[in-house]
Amino acid sequence: MKRIITALLAAILLLSACACAEGTFRVGMECDYAPFNWTQVEPDENSVPIEGGFGYAGGYDVEIAKRIAEGLGKELVIVSLEWGGLIQALTTDQIDAVIAGMSPTEERKVTVDFTDAYYNSDLVVVVRKDGPFAEAKTLSDFSGARITAQLGTFHETVIPQLEGVDQLESMETFSNMITALSSGVIDGYISERPGAISACASNADLTFVTPGFVASEEDTSVAVAVKQGQPELIEQINEILAGIDADERNALMDAAVLNQPVVAE
Repeated sequence: MKRIITALLAAILLLSACACAEGTFRVGMECDYAPFNWTQVEPDENSVPIEGGFGYAGGYDVEIAKRIAEGLGKELVIVSLEWGGLIQALTTDQIDAVIAGMSPTEERKVTVDFTDAYYNSDLVVVVRKDGPFAEAKTLSDFSGARITAQLGTFHETVIPQLEGVDQLESMETFSNMITALSSGVIDGYISERPGAISACASNADLTFVTPGFVASEEDTSVAVAVKQGQPELIEQINEILAGIDADERNALMDAAVLNQPVVAE
């Protein structure tokens, strides 16, 4: 009898846990890629607690995640993960979606599905203001430059477009690249324009240039990643995203750039 009671209690607890999980929308992001997403110590009216008590998440991705969670009628839970572990966390059901400035590349589409884009940008090179490449204007103006990108992003693939550069080993985070650039270890790194604006706003010694990278819209857009085999969820999210017009998206990004914390000193 005790075993039966124990089994019943375990079943009840499992059902309760499932019921709670069904009422949440678990979103994975780095929380380290301002203005798309960041971590802050103190809460404010726009931030969301990071699961596990690791501070509060803010940024453009968080605002998009809020609207999606609200549209789905679920409670938003932000899960902070390393960039390289986001897709694995999604495919193993640790999270329900990735909203992290992620581009819907063909390589990623092999393992996950994507919604419509929720932001479009262009690629730039972040450099030092007092460096030899601050006045670069074309892809051929970077000969001899030491250039890097974030590991696991399509940014790595466009570096060869810069003629005569020394492509250095990719780095894990944008914070690491900012530190390396400010200290003279590298001459520049690849970024999307919002991330570059964010970095330069927090680091007076940095600027960015637009040399004219050739990239597909697929690479320069960002979308929500979900586990494969969920067409209804994708349809729901696309409907929610369609309700956020271009003016509102731009306003959300402008606010994120304005409200971002300092990236590095």
